[in-house]
Amino acid sequence: MAKVSKKRAAVNSKVEEGKLYSLDDAMNLVKQVNTTKFDASVDLHIRLGVDPKKADQALRGTVSLPHGTGKTKTVMVLCTPDKEEEAKAAGADHVGLDDLIQKVQGGWTDVDVVIAMPQVMAKVGRIGRILGPRGIMPNPKTGTVTPDVASAVAEVKKGKISFRVDKYGIIHTSVGRVSFEPKKLADNAMEVLSTINKMKPSSAKGTYMKSITIASTMSPGIKVDTKSIK
Repeated sequence: MAKVSKKRAAVNSKVEEGKLYSLDDAMNLVKQVNTTKFDASVDLHIRLGVDPKKADQALRGTVSLPHGTGKTKTVMVLCTPDKEEEAKAAGADHVGLDDLIQKVQGGWTDVDVVIAMPQVMAKVGRIGRILGPRGIMPNPKTGTVTPDVASAVAEVKKGKISFRVDKYGIIHTSVGRVSFEPKKLADNAMEVLSTINKMKPSSAKGTYMKSITIASTMSPGIKVDTKSIK
């Protein structure tokens, strides 16, 4: 255990306590302080000055990362039979309706994204209590309820992600992997931050972006100077 503690202490010492880093510096540093042997996720944690209990401040949306997520997402499409081949051709991993709904009801949820056509949503509602808590219930706001399932699948496969603010006013989202070049991580993060910035609710008072933290799986958090985000 002492060996791990020493390694952790050495890593922690690289992140100056109380220092606010530029986005580029933070992305360089997050690669240096990663201690995992696998290609860890690099995550962005944005604390906003919003009240998620108010409908207009419960932010959720999507963003297409310019350099993708570095992880192939498993996509399930719930659609009418005439759209099944289109969905499969676009790269969907699981396509169907009644059979898949039954499978989910039996406890299977091994997917990252669920896309559904508007006309099947009445049936999809049966599994809402299973998909909802996992954050994968199809929703028009995130483009996952759409008649054009093929385009939605293609966008997810290319790097489109969805995000939403949690009950504490924080958005947590991955912006790539530690194997990415720092510039690509910074580009992805900037795309997320500018999207969230444009979504500022008119009713939100005071500072909107309160804090931004970058961290990889099991690394210390690196605080980003919000003033450095243009």
